[in-house]
Amino acid sequence: MDVHEILEKTVTGLGYELVDVERSPRGRVLRVFIDKPEKMRGVDIDDCALVSNQLSRVLTVENIDYDRLEVSSPGIDRPLKKEADFGRFAGSEITLKLRLPLNGRRNFSGRLQGVLDGKVRVQTDAGEMAFDLVNIDKARVVPQFDMKKSGDRLV
Repeated sequence: MDVHEILEKTVTGLGYELVDVERSPRGRVLRVFIDKPEKMRGVDIDDCALVSNQLSRVLTVENIDYDRLEVSSPGIDRPLKKEADFGRFAGSEITLKLRLPLNGRRNFSGRLQGVLDGKVRVQTDAGEMAFDLVNIDKARVVPQFDMKKSGDRLV
């Protein structure tokens, strides 16, 4: 079993979603990003500590070599990696970068419409576009901030 499979099995076994895994260039730092979709406010420090403690034990038993383990939330600019992510975040503003250019462009942004038959649909300024899921190098949710005013002050 490789590291990603071990992480996926452990994280999902604890009731979380494995969003992403990063390894430092020399593989000494292992960064694990988790989410819990049913939690309205996302994962918190207690969730990260729980997953970190369990992963530390499992990685030791599996003899995975690393110096530091970091477990965190995916952040407000959450990466979209799996096909299910593109369905779950339909309606959100996203940015994406393609592996191979489409009409001479690799970077796009717009409102995510969803995914159908392996094609990610995005409403851009130029209209609705469809991108092959396998051609998407990076995709992220664009954070939206609610700028409500209270008198003359932003809250």
